[in-house]
Amino acid sequence: MTVDELRALPLFEGVSDAGLERLARTAAAIECEPGQVLVLPGDPGSGMYVVLEGAVSVEMRGGWHTELREGNFFGEIALLVPGAGRVARVRAAVASRCLSVPREDFLALVESEPTLALAMLRELARRLSYATADA
Repeated sequence: MTVDELRALPLFEGVSDAGLERLARTAAAIECEPGQVLVLPGDPGSGMYVVLEGAVSVEMRGGWHTELREGNFFGEIALLVPGAGRVARVRAAVASRCLSVPREDFLALVESEPTLALAMLRELARRLSYATADA
């Protein structure tokens, strides 16, 4: 992916040129077939993902689930919480394309790019609010 393609994603729009260049060198786009499992609960977090095209289904214990579409991200919790594993099963709901960001590169970006950290925090708070609205 190019710096311009990364900057077009809402999650990365405030990231510096240097941060986007580093991300462009290390991240990879992956193609996902419908039903393909990308993440399983308990697995160690090797990286996080951003949905570039299509949609993924996030399924948590207790029956809670949601669908994430283009521009949304997943897999970050296992990276942000030391020693944590994946908390959900994520599978491609339709043919999809995702950006895979390796763990160390993701952590370096979060530590060096406050706008990225804030964008993620806002989205995680929105998801938590939505998930607990009926509780």
